[in-house]
Amino acid sequence: MNRWMHALPPIWREAIEELWRRRLRTLLTLLGLIFGVGAIVAMQAVGEGSRREALAMVESLGLHNLIAEAVPQDEQTLKETRARSLGLNLADAAAALAVVPGAERYAAEKPIRTHGVFSEFGSVDAEASGVSPEWFSLSSLNVASGRALSAADDASLAAVAVLGHQAATALFPGRNAVGQHFKVNHVWLRVVGVLADRDLGKDQFEGVKLGVESNRIYVPLASARARFAFKEQEDEVDRFLLRLTAPEQLAAGARVLDAVLEKRHAGEDDYRLVVPQQLFQQHQKTQRIFRVVMGAIAGVSLLVGGIGIMNIMLANVLERRREIGLLRALGARRRDVIAQFLREATVICVAGALLGLLFGTLLAYAIAAFADWQVAWAPVPILLSVGFCAGIGLAFGVYPARQAARLDPIAALRHD
Repeated sequence: MNRWMHALPPIWREAIEELWRRRLRTLLTLLGLIFGVGAIVAMQAVGEGSRREALAMVESLGLHNLIAEAVPQDEQTLKETRARSLGLNLADAAAALAVVPGAERYAAEKPIRTHGVFSEFGSVDAEASGVSPEWFSLSSLNVASGRALSAADDASLAAVAVLGHQAATALFPGRNAVGQHFKVNHVWLRVVGVLADRDLGKDQFEGVKLGVESNRIYVPLASARARFAFKEQEDEVDRFLLRLTAPEQLAAGARVLDAVLEKRHAGEDDYRLVVPQQLFQQHQKTQRIFRVVMGAIAGVSLLVGGIGIMNIMLANVLERRREIGLLRALGARRRDVIAQFLREATVICVAGALLGLLFGTLLAYAIAAFADWQVAWAPVPILLSVGFCAGIGLAFGVYPARQAARLDPIAALRHD
């Protein structure tokens, strides 16, 4: 400590030494700033992590997409529904593409009930789905090796598949999966592509099921319907994505799509619509409420810290009246006295901000570990917040400094 203290200018070294002589009082004053800065830093880190996580999840659904999903029903209800509605199907998607403003493409998915997935090298507990060729681009899925499914695969009912990263690793450990064969239930398939690894961390977002693509198997939709068994009254597809050209068309497009499906399904509630952009906005609204609450708590802590700085500085002024009187008698000007006490307030503020930054970092990771949230750092907002907090503390030091400068030198020297 002495080494870096000697590296400081004498006026700053004197300020630190003065506060060190009253270190218990100084520490108690620092606590308010530490908690205030720490709360803001933790709030920023957790909030930014949550925003990025939510954005990644919504992007997996497609920010420009409208999603129609089949609603699961029990067997008896399904029989009654099928008397009026055929369920979600490719004709619904084609009709939506024709009438929804700004619609440019669609892709559909039909999950396959899997009883066993294995190769001669290993097995995996993975889910399989039949998908149309556009599914990969509309779901923002990237192929790491090989290729995606094509329209030709769908038209020819090809026995091919694209594997998620985890599924490929489990089925073909230490091998290149492309070109290899594996079996889903009783059907042999050839691997034509492996997806890039994308771990979203969760399988749901705002109640909407996510793909968990890393441990999935994708088969051409027409091939899946031809080669695998499905129940007679099942929906032809369980979900379809409708891509719109511009995000500002999503609200109007959702209303048109709902009207189209309601008419085609005879008013049956056997489907639901999901607008990923609205899910993201709802998530952000929840996060704003969280930030307001945390900001209020941090503000109270900063106010307490600022009042603490004012108290300690006023106490220092009273205890050092003779010192102040002597300085004035030796020719020190009022602004010199103000500068001396503001330096001490600055030391407190900087120390509180730095310790608060450390405390906030630890708090953010503790919250993330406890609540299973992500932490992400946006340096500019955090530095601005820390600077603002330090500025608040410094502002509370101005009044005591001015009070010290206004002391009458003769009265101060006579003070016992």
